[in-house]
Amino acid sequence: MLEFSTTALLPTPVRALLTDDPAEILGFAVECFREGAGVALATLVEIRGGAARTLGSHVVVAADGRFCGYVSGGCVEAAVAAEALLAMEAGRDRTVLFGDGSPFMDIVLPCGGGISVAIHLLRDVTGIERVLESLNERQPMGLKYAARHQSLDLVEVPPRAGWQEDTFLTAYRPRTRLLVSGQSIEAETVARLGKASGYDVVLTRAGAGKPVMTSQIDAYTAIVMLHHDLDQEIPVLEVALHSPGFYIGALGSTRTHRHRIERLTALGYGDAELRRIKAPIGVFGPARDSASLALSVLADIAASRLMSYG
Repeated sequence: MLEFSTTALLPTPVRALLTDDPAEILGFAVECFREGAGVALATLVEIRGGAARTLGSHVVVAADGRFCGYVSGGCVEAAVAAEALLAMEAGRDRTVLFGDGSPFMDIVLPCGGGISVAIHLLRDVTGIERVLESLNERQPMGLKYAARHQSLDLVEVPPRAGWQEDTFLTAYRPRTRLLVSGQSIEAETVARLGKASGYDVVLTRAGAGKPVMTSQIDAYTAIVMLHHDLDQEIPVLEVALHSPGFYIGALGSTRTHRHRIERLTALGYGDAELRRIKAPIGVFGPARDSASLALSVLADIAASRLMSYG
């Protein structure tokens, strides 16, 4: 059932954290709940037209008015927090519309679309704590919200966030791990910018005689080889091709890649395996400096992650 706000003397919403990282947002919810304050989890459950965020995006609101997270580009979050405070005062969940189709004529989404946000009052945070534990262990997890029962429960991670009959499923996956192999300025720069982008960065000097730790590679790992020597690169590339990593990229020209493919073919690798290698690496090129290369590589990884998991 959709509900609309009424005026009330409630705390003024104030942004507490500037983040859109799901783990940080859920961590804020647990922290506020442990403080003994009322907490609401607002979730983007419907998009009409264009939108700045994906389904399943969150805003967490504490009873004292503090909030964090995003369900839009920043234009409705304070209004979401105000609605969450009203829901806490009423003692029950609600779903609110913003933008197209909403009764709030003074709140317009710049994209011209509309969104629906489900506001759930947290009565315990066991499920959220388990999600955070799973993410810390680099395992995916899901939550299902049933508006009819005002409940939030654990579920196996769904392929995408969205409705399944009358419950809304949200998917949580580990942040991207960026495994950078190389002893070059390019490797150092990609690792530095990757860390600034919020990736879990592992910089290795692996190569001939220096194996990569395969335990560091999972399905949410991007493997980037920035060697200037195929003899150093090939051992790392072999590990990458046997791994579940979602991205494998290698430095070098088109000519270098032909030599790479010839060597790997001689080692017994087939077309399906070789097609996993993105080379020349990045979304644009040739990059003549390490900063441009790093931007090109990280943009390619971000796009690949989006295509793999949404």
